[in-house]
Amino acid sequence: MQIKSCPVGDRPREKLFAKGPDALSSAELLAIVLRAGGPGESALVQAIAVLAAAEGSLRRLAALSSADLVRVRGVGPAKAAEIIACLELAKRFGEEEFAPGVPFRSSHDVYAHFRERLADERCEQFYAVLLDNKHRKIRDVRVSQGSLTSSIVHPREVFLPVIRESAAAVIFVHNHPSGDPTPSREDLEITRRLREVGELVGVRVLDHIVIGRGRYVSFVDDGYW
Repeated sequence: MQIKSCPVGDRPREKLFAKGPDALSSAELLAIVLRAGGPGESALVQAIAVLAAAEGSLRRLAALSSADLVRVRGVGPAKAAEIIACLELAKRFGEEEFAPGVPFRSSHDVYAHFRERLADERCEQFYAVLLDNKHRKIRDVRVSQGSLTSSIVHPREVFLPVIRESAAAVIFVHNHPSGDPTPSREDLEITRRLREVGELVGVRVLDHIVIGRGRYVSFVDDGYW
């Protein structure tokens, strides 16, 4: 059944205007994003299929790639792009923005800025947060993207943008796809090496923050150095 064949009160868009977004299921909200279904099926049926591919979880849906999405019947590149864009907006809305020019105050500021972006990533992502001599943020730089189990981080690639931007200090951030932010032996070793390089080039490494699912570890706050 097409949505236009449904009673007006059951159509997702009309229901949203009449009762508000809280009254809609996740599938109904996603149907509004999709706008139209495939041949012989409504946008709501297609939305249910998309959610099924993510085991009914919006967080798992946010972790799907465009290749994963286009495997769902009737979802082509255009609809996959709409879904990804919508979820990316939701992630950014959920972040407490640590904007350029804002001074670094605590590890929680950094965690709040990155948690939506990194908590559900399936690969390790390693970022450098560049700061000026008053510890105000210059910008974020993604330095590397690793495998499912580890991220290969070379001091040369890490400090290249730091030096190019004339940063006086830096905070390193990466995620653990397992959800457990406890630093690994590799994390401890690469952090030690990065601090040594920072001392050589005159850039202070203020912290290294590991983000898991719903929690994080700060190397400074949690006594790892």
